[in-house]
Amino acid sequence: MKILFICSRNKWRSPTAEKIFHKYNGYDVRSAGTEDSARIKVTSGHIGWADLIFVMEKKHLSRLKHKFGSTLIEKPIWNLDIPDDYSYMDEELIEILKARVSEYIDVRE
Repeated sequence: MKILFICSRNKWRSPTAEKIFHKYNGYDVRSAGTEDSARIKVTSGHIGWADLIFVMEKKHLSRLKHKFGSTLIEKPIWNLDIPDDYSYMDEELIEILKARVSEYIDVRE
């Protein structure tokens, strides 16, 4: 399964998710951001590649729908509702990610 994590600037939340979930169950995991200033900016290629997309906030879903519209049809997209309050690999962020993502996929090591 190919999983894409999306946040704003692809600096803290989505790269943390990419790092911690890449080892689970053979998932292929990438991350990107919705802002012009993102480290890796989300493209239609990312959307087409992904089997499942997780966004950190509702605004990210809105931005994806606005930019990619019909490309998102039939793509499962889940909002994790994680605010931009954490740094990269923050222990609390890791625990929140594991708890929220485990509602949708198997995250047992």
